[in-house]
Amino acid sequence: MAPALKLAALGITAAALSMAAQLGHAQAWPAKPIRLVVPYAAGGPGDVIARLVAKKAAESLQQTIVIDNKGGAGGTIGVDAALKSPPDGYTFALTAQGPLAGMPNLMKVPYALADVQYLTLVARGPAVIVVGKNVAAGNLADFIKLAKASPGKLNYGSAGPGTTPHIGAELLKQEAGIDISHVPYKGAAPAVTGLLGGEIEMAMVDLLNVLPHVAAGTLKVLAVASPARAPQLPDVPTTKEAGLPAVVMDTTYGVIAAPGVPAEVQKKFRDALVAAVQSTEVKDQFLKQGVIAMTSTPAEYKAMMQAEFDKWHRVVTKGKITLE
Repeated sequence: MAPALKLAALGITAAALSMAAQLGHAQAWPAKPIRLVVPYAAGGPGDVIARLVAKKAAESLQQTIVIDNKGGAGGTIGVDAALKSPPDGYTFALTAQGPLAGMPNLMKVPYALADVQYLTLVARGPAVIVVGKNVAAGNLADFIKLAKASPGKLNYGSAGPGTTPHIGAELLKQEAGIDISHVPYKGAAPAVTGLLGGEIEMAMVDLLNVLPHVAAGTLKVLAVASPARAPQLPDVPTTKEAGLPAVVMDTTYGVIAAPGVPAEVQKKFRDALVAAVQSTEVKDQFLKQGVIAMTSTPAEYKAMMQAEFDKWHRVVTKGKITLE
């Protein structure tokens, strides 16, 4: 055989072996436990959602899914760890939109957004504008009137600078034309505690964080900052119904992978996630927790994060918001 032909044959053989190895890897996957990074502390909304989805998806995959909480820096530490993990299909991340659309508008993140492999959305956490029971406001219009009567006197709490509750409240400020002061906490749970204790008057947080307190009557929800009313609070109007259609700040949760993870593996994991989220069991559990099941195609997920990035950019630029 001529040298050129031998080289061509060797090339074809190498390509075939590589393809066979990839197919074999995809068919064998998952051969060991899968790590699902949650870039937030244990017990928070993202952690709760991840554990519910992982438990159900693990059943169909017949493999353990281990939750790995890596909180800090608005979720960017955990997302960075997941995106820089070996692309063998055994590490993924379940994250809110902050590390993908919010924090990149506020800091130089240690990863490239172009590297993110989007699998599917899994849940939507309706954001609610909530006040302490002693605040003299029965609806959003009342609160805006109260704030305008005392510029700079009312406080709102957030889960920290640059978080969704922070940007959401700033969006409310801009759209309603009110002046209220920011009190950052180290997480949504401490902010809710501050609300209960009267340290702050208002917060815009995930319904999941306040549902038990609303049910107990210790907090009041003035409006749902979502496109539609929350099924858990059917009598509470949306911000659109209250005259502020631009004030929408849901927290969306989805699963992403590192660049280089085989497409077949991404599809298998996505299929398991979608089946888990669409199961009656998980849907019901989500509703009890204050979130709503939601799935998407990878393209839809990516487009939504781009839209979120653009929205955060407008709010951050107009409000001259920094992490300080």
